[in-house]
Amino acid sequence: MITISIYSPAQHEQWNHFTNEAKNSTFMHQREYMDYHSSRFTDCSLIAHDGNRIVAVLPANRVDSTLYSHQGLTYGGWLCPTLHFDITNMLEVFDAMAEFLPTIGIHTLIYKPVPHIYHRYPAEEDIYAIFRHDGALVGSNISTVVPIKDAIRFNENSRRAMRLAIKEGITVSETEDYAPYWGVLTDLLNTRYGTDPVHSLSEITLLHSLFPLNIRLFTVYSGDTLLGGTVIYHTRMVAHAQYIATTQQGRDMKTLPLLFHHLIHDVFRESRYFDFGTSNGDGGHFLNEGLVMQKTGMGGRGIVYNTYKLTF
Repeated sequence: MITISIYSPAQHEQWNHFTNEAKNSTFMHQREYMDYHSSRFTDCSLIAHDGNRIVAVLPANRVDSTLYSHQGLTYGGWLCPTLHFDITNMLEVFDAMAEFLPTIGIHTLIYKPVPHIYHRYPAEEDIYAIFRHDGALVGSNISTVVPIKDAIRFNENSRRAMRLAIKEGITVSETEDYAPYWGVLTDLLNTRYGTDPVHSLSEITLLHSLFPLNIRLFTVYSGDTLLGGTVIYHTRMVAHAQYIATTQQGRDMKTLPLLFHHLIHDVFRESRYFDFGTSNGDGGHFLNEGLVMQKTGMGGRGIVYNTYKLTF
């Protein structure tokens, strides 16, 4: 018999131990990552029990009568173990959740499953359970991904840009000094989109201190001049480019292919995938075709980050 309960801070250790072992979790599902911005969200994460045993957890927050599979995370969904858990167990979890949520005044669930490239072992039981509960696809963002062991070559434009960058003496290096790069990133986002980075400088510095092996910054320089870079979120399976930015000089010198070739073929060559990130707005209805073309030129091809809606 599966029962559902709401996570409490007293279960911090249990939550972290479970998500550390789950087949479809990443470091972003650890409570230290989820709770750094807890003041922005009303946490309503769920835990599924079979007797005294935790069988699945759902990172989530609540807004009125809607439960979101967490708005502070790129993806979430029910996280589950590799052993002793199959589709029948997931259906039981969804059935129990469908009974539980209305008892606490929640009648809608916005659900973002973990994309398959982040799974350590196949884990799409929840997508089938969504179908069984008449869930609807309400958002689909396209991300551009390179399977590192079978990566195709960069196209000619990207290779030409790399040759130019090497000739100009452009260098790529890892740094823990986020402040200069955050200035470049903020200026680009302010100028181009009228927005700020999702993470403030103090937040990304804090997160790096909590997860130094998972959150890493790589920058591109011409001499002493910062031209751009990217923050990499490194999970067990995937190196994900969380923030990509260049100065105007960096764009003129076409520095990104050199940066990403170094990351894909040197720094993260033992990872399974390199994820350039999504290129959408408005829940996927807008596609930045120029951005997709640039990422495709460096060997990436599409996988989707889907969002579903269920009502109870």
